[in-house]
Amino acid sequence: MNHSPTQTARIATAWVVILSLSLFRIVMQEIFKISVSEGLEYTVSLLFVLAGLALTFLWPAIRPLRPFFGLFIVLLSAQFLAFTWIDQLPAIQRLLKNPSFAVSMLTELTLKLAITLVVIVFLFILKKDRHAFFLARGDLAAPTGPVKWLGIKPGERWNITGRNFAFFISLGTLAFLVIAARPPLDAVLMMLPLLPAVLLAAAMNAFYEEISYKASFLAVLEDVVGKPQALALMAAFFGIFHFYGIPYGVIGVALASFLGWFLGKSMLETRGLFWAWFIHFLQDVLIFAFLAIGMVTPGG
Repeated sequence: MNHSPTQTARIATAWVVILSLSLFRIVMQEIFKISVSEGLEYTVSLLFVLAGLALTFLWPAIRPLRPFFGLFIVLLSAQFLAFTWIDQLPAIQRLLKNPSFAVSMLTELTLKLAITLVVIVFLFILKKDRHAFFLARGDLAAPTGPVKWLGIKPGERWNITGRNFAFFISLGTLAFLVIAARPPLDAVLMMLPLLPAVLLAAAMNAFYEEISYKASFLAVLEDVVGKPQALALMAAFFGIFHFYGIPYGVIGVALASFLGWFLGKSMLETRGLFWAWFIHFLQDVLIFAFLAIGMVTPGG
């Protein structure tokens, strides 16, 4: 697809921002072996974004990217407050260090939901309509855009595509976790009383990530760089964001990038959050279940 020089400038700028922010910590730690604290990472990222925002006042071609920079400023600021200040308060520290999976994990996820609320307020002020940033159920049977390499043919709909991919992606996640952790049966049985906490944690985390890292990015980029580029940018950021997740490293980035792209595609085509949240929720149920029994840890 040919882009005008103005469109190319916007796309190139957005990619520079996405890659610079998401790769900073990885490059410093994996290549230069310099440990990067959360506070330093947020500070450097925020300074970079503020410089980009200032550039929009000097370069008219990228002026439509202001909401994109604004989103980053809001998201980074909320994360900075939550994860370098609020989570250091003595009362919060006691909860985060509680040996109970339910207490520690749900406390962390409550902080993340507070970040999500800030992002939602920003998007509502910007867009004036929750449907404009996919905070809606959406059309669950909307047509699915064909993708030959995934076997999605013309005429298929999301009520079938979503159901099928929810099953197969979950099966793949489960297979990976079982092979990687090989949990004994007694450990699985001991986890069962924690199942309500696992389900709640999965629901909260899926909502946090789908709004904060997918719906928000698509909402501010779709009309500026076009749907394909908006989807690719969001998927790249979401994927690299999971470098220190489960699974760890390049494999984790590749899997999370694909999942980000696919779930973002569901948002754009259904104009809603349901399939993205539901599929993500199922993966998180499996991951949090293994976290609850202590069989896997983030970051390798």
